[in-house]
Amino acid sequence: MKEFISDFNKLIKLRLTLTVVFSASISFLIGAKQQGDIIWLNWLILTIGGFFVTGSANGFNEIIERDLDKLMKRTADRPLPTGRMTTGQALVLSVFMGIFGTLLLVRLNFLAGLLSVFSIILYAFVYTPLKQKSPIAVFVGAFPGALPPLIGYYAAFKSAGFGFEYAAVSEAAIVITPWVLFLIQFFWQFPHFWAIAWVADEDYRNAGFRLLPTKQKDGTTAWMIFISAVLMIPVGFLPLYYGFSGWIFTTVSLLGGLLFAYYGYQHAMQRTDATAKKVMFTSFFYLPLTQLVLLFDFIPFQ
Repeated sequence: MKEFISDFNKLIKLRLTLTVVFSASISFLIGAKQQGDIIWLNWLILTIGGFFVTGSANGFNEIIERDLDKLMKRTADRPLPTGRMTTGQALVLSVFMGIFGTLLLVRLNFLAGLLSVFSIILYAFVYTPLKQKSPIAVFVGAFPGALPPLIGYYAAFKSAGFGFEYAAVSEAAIVITPWVLFLIQFFWQFPHFWAIAWVADEDYRNAGFRLLPTKQKDGTTAWMIFISAVLMIPVGFLPLYYGFSGWIFTTVSLLGGLLFAYYGYQHAMQRTDATAKKVMFTSFFYLPLTQLVLLFDFIPFQ
């Protein structure tokens, strides 16, 4: 049982899954605060449903890449490349998680369930095959990667067919808030994934993955990492601009964006794995920290 739990955690990429669930959960709470009422049972359902949906997408990803994972040090010990789990077993688990997780999310809101299915398809069956073909995979993958805030936010609202029951919330609020959350997470992924791709370039090359903008660890790629890091500064002002956050969030976001830009500039100048790691580690704390601060600095508007 202990070995199965360990392999299951690796199949669903537990740390990544928990990060995604955290993002969706925070957005759910923001949507609930927008309405003035947090239903904690629904939050729990969203958390469990989001966990299974994300685990399903990651499971399909590992099934598709099982032969490629053997070629990389960072993935060689996963259950499928080592033979500790068969493809059939992984497929059954992934299908079950996808169906069960989606049904839970549909119970909360039809759109949340629909977006969860879309995220699985886009991540597992579009982004995953593209990783070997073109650097555009990072751009494509940024869409399912940024869907958790939308799923979480909309899950906080009761379904009314294809729409919502949101008498206490204006249409502007229910459109602007989640899409700003989406944009922050969307733009964050570029310095995050490009920095990771720079550090793990040799490993990725062994599997034929092409994730760096120019496919090389060159000056153009380094400057694109810097530019993507700089973009986090204006993106962080969007909640203040649209009136649903105050200066606490904006200050934290600005400091994080400036740190992103500083390390991005260092990397553009030096182009080393060490400088890329600084961008990467900044990305690790930036998103969860700013999302948490936004939750407490959130200003509901009608």
